Formats: sequence, C-alpha cells, structure tokens
Amino acid sequence: MKAIRGTMFIVGVLLTAALAAPAKAEPVHLLFAGDIMLDDGPGKTIAAGGDPLAEFDALLRSADFTIGNLECPVATTGKALDNKPWTFRADPSVVRVLRGRFDALAVANNHSGDYGRAAFVETLGNVRAAGIASFGGGANLAEAHAPLWIEQEGLRIAVLAYNEFKPRSFEAGANWPGIAWSEDSHVVADIRAARKAGADIVIPFMHWGWEHEQEPGPRQRALAELMIDAGADAVVGGHPHVTQGASLYRGKPIVWSLGNFVFDGFNTVASTTGWLLRLDVDRQGASAFNVVVAHQDDAGTAHLSADAAPCWRRGERTVSLRCGSVAP
Repeated sequence: MKAIRGTMFIVGVLLTAALAAPAKAEPVHLLFAGDIMLDDGPGKTIAAGGDPLAEFDALLRSADFTIGNLECPVATTGKALDNKPWTFRADPSVVRVLRGRFDALAVANNHSGDYGRAAFVETLGNVRAAGIASFGGGANLAEAHAPLWIEQEGLRIAVLAYNEFKPRSFEAGANWPGIAWSEDSHVVADIRAARKAGADIVIPFMHWGWEHEQEPGPRQRALAELMIDAGADAVVGGHPHVTQGASLYRGKPIVWSLGNFVFDGFNTVASTTGWLLRLDVDRQGASAFNVVVAHQDDAGTAHLSADAAPCWRRGERTVSLRCGSVAP
C-alpha cells in the first residue's frame, strides 16, 4: 500500500510540475515582401477595382506577422522632386489592398520622399489609419531609427529598417521627418540598443545594393557581416529590382534582395521576379526559411510561381539554392 501511495505521490508531483511549466514557445512565422509600388500600373489596376495582390491573399494572411517595403508615398499632397528621373505617389485609396494583409511596412527607401516631407508625413498617417505599422521613418531621427517591435509566442522581435541608396536628403533629422539612413555606427548602435531593450531577435531590413546587379556587392557583404557581428540574427534586403540569392554568415541567414513584389515598368525575367521570404524564428534565432516566388505582369500585378528558390534549416551548413517554391 505504501508503494502504491508513493507511486501516486510521484506521479502527482510530476503532473503538477508539467502543468506549472510554461509551454514551449512555437516558432514565430514572419513573412517579408520586397518592393511594393502602387502608383502607375498597379495604381490603375486598383482604381479600376482590381487587386494586384489577389493571388497572394492567403499567403499574406497566413503568417504570424507580415512585413513589406512600401516603395512610394501614399498621399495627395506635395510636388514631385525635379531632380529625380523616377518619382512615384499613389492615391490613398490603394491602402485597401494592403489592409489586413500587411502588419507593418518599411518606409526606409529611395522613393518615400519623392513628393516632399508633407507627403511623407501624410503617408505615415494613411498607413497607420489602415491599421498597419510603419517603421524605418518617422517625424524625426529618433522615430526613424526606432525598431518595429513584434511580440509573439513569448518572443520580443525587433526589426530595423534602413536605406542607403541616394538621395540622402530623405533622411530624418533631429527635428524634421524622414527615413533612417544606413550609417554604420548608427546601425550597430541601434542593434545593440534593441538587445539592451530586451529583444530576443533582431532583424535589419535593408534597402541597399546596386540596381539590376544579381550578386550582392562588397558593401552589402561587409555591412551584413558587421550587423551580425553586432548581434543581428538574420538580415533581409531589397532595392536592386532583382533577387540576389541567400547565404549564411556565422550560421545566420542573409537574404540579399527580395526583388520586386508589386511593380511595373520592368521587362526582363530577373526584374519581374520577386521573392516572399517565410522566416521562422525562435529563442535561439532564425530556425528556417523558405521562399515563395512572384512574377509581375506588364501592369505590375503579382502572380504565384512554382520556380525554384532558396531554403534553409538550422543545422544546415549551406543554403539550398534550388528548393521548390512553396505556395500557401
């Protein structure tokens, strides 16, 4: 009888301990999309009642948190800068195709200031009014460099956004609005500050590299290594209008460029192909990623593709370069 009671007591203690222990956090599934430009062809599609993101609706909504790069002001104010060959401004009505699909949009890029500071500030308001966070830009330098904070599954994730493609005149100042510029010392300080503020995961989302170059340049490689050495868990990039592959540094993934997601005006296979990055993170950092491929038609509408793309899982020493594109 004593043996039975002793066994029951031990089982009871173990059951109580199991119930009291916190559940193991599941990976957080992040989704990153490349350049989203909603003027010109995509803007005309939306104005006519169309939806250039329709084929990706399920995928965009499936992630725990979805992030994109907004490559244009969304405003009615301002005047196009006369010293740029290409300027964009989308009507605020375009936010209907973003609402419910994106949780946050980076504005640290070389087109956010195309129509001046007033249009930039209006853009931030229009995005936030749609229930979408913005980051990589703000009313002043401090706001522009503030991380996007994501709290899921007990994790605190900080995503930082920077631009380093001209013009630097779009940069925020101490008392004026603008974007976060990729100054090495500032980037390193921001990564370390995010860690000190309690970030379990830090991911820089970069707007970098030379347009139409299909391999990352020396500057990108040096900066990616610098950011990971400073404490970043993964690096995601965009801007070149083409994809640039993926690699590892110290076991941490770098996806060099996501290319275009919704954008018109391009006519090569490389420039009309983009990636949506599905990145899993847990308390140890990035645990896996895979890619869904998008092709844009002449109007800039994105279409799902089964083309091969990179993938990786923790423990693998290299990125697999020809995985199948994984649809929702």
